[in-house]
Amino acid sequence: MDDTALLKLPFIMPSQAQKHVTHNEALLRLDALVQLSVKSRALSEPPSAVAEGARYIVAAGASGLWEGRAGQVAAFQDGIWVFYEPQPGWQAVIEDEASVAIWLDGMWQITSGGNGEQVARLGIGTAPDDTNRFSAKLNNALFAAAESGEGESGDLRLVMNKEGAGNVLSLIFQSGWSARAEFGLAGSDDLIFKTSADGVSFRDALVLRAADAVVDQPNLPRFKAFTNYDNYAALDSWTTIGINNADYNDQSVFDAGTGLFTAPADGTYFLGANLLFKVNASLDARMRARFLLNDVAPVRGSTQSLTGAHVSEQTTLRIEAFASLSTGDTVALQGGFTGADGYFAADETCFWGMKIG
Repeated sequence: MDDTALLKLPFIMPSQAQKHVTHNEALLRLDALVQLSVKSRALSEPPSAVAEGARYIVAAGASGLWEGRAGQVAAFQDGIWVFYEPQPGWQAVIEDEASVAIWLDGMWQITSGGNGEQVARLGIGTAPDDTNRFSAKLNNALFAAAESGEGESGDLRLVMNKEGAGNVLSLIFQSGWSARAEFGLAGSDDLIFKTSADGVSFRDALVLRAADAVVDQPNLPRFKAFTNYDNYAALDSWTTIGINNADYNDQSVFDAGTGLFTAPADGTYFLGANLLFKVNASLDARMRARFLLNDVAPVRGSTQSLTGAHVSEQTTLRIEAFASLSTGDTVALQGGFTGADGYFAADETCFWGMKIG
């Protein structure tokens, strides 16, 4: 054997010339590794100014003179960088963190703070870094309240704090390392739930306002629309009313060109309409209305009618219905007259709907 098994201290061999070189090399290694204390483990390349004997743990992504040395101990000795491969059980004080690390399972793992209470970085099953100073890689985590029988309250509260209203305090949920949802105080003091299909563009799904506890659903599928002209309906025929203007149209579920509402997702929807009568030649016209599903059949329970004499532009017929719709289903508003033909008046003849479940 040419050196020791653990610290790799070189032996002085029989009849070896310049034995002092071998001896001094062993002393340098001992000087670097015994009572190991490093300046930092956050650098991936050598510092610009360094003192003789300074030691560092090389960070991931090492470059320059430290390239390919991640995790190793780099010691500046005799004006050059000398590298030492850590062995299981080696311990090192991390000076800029006031912490102690141990080399286990191929990584430096923090075991305690320098004062036994505070740790600047902590990794559980994975290595922390400057951005994620606490990192954990595990399958389950448990927080349990200290119970009253242990002299404690039995309560458990997790408190997270941000500096001010304009800062962010949130939880981000990822799939394949791409964000799909964010929950928290994201840039305001309102509690916001956001979702994303691509990890880049987010939309607010739910907002709980801090000021008054009002709940907003900014992207709830919903619409309210009206017709801006009088719609004529012939006697004893169903006419699709030309609803061609939208007061609001979240998720673009209503098409003002066709007057159709299209369900953007499977679910239960609430639909409503208000139809205003406008006299044509006779007050004997009898109004009726319905919602037509997929241009085929009426939505069950939506067909309603009014009989008797009407007062022009004062008599209204309102219909409402719940509908279980599938993605892509369309709904149109239809009206008609019996007894005599007539008009559904502009502006006050409206159609609306929203997803409720």
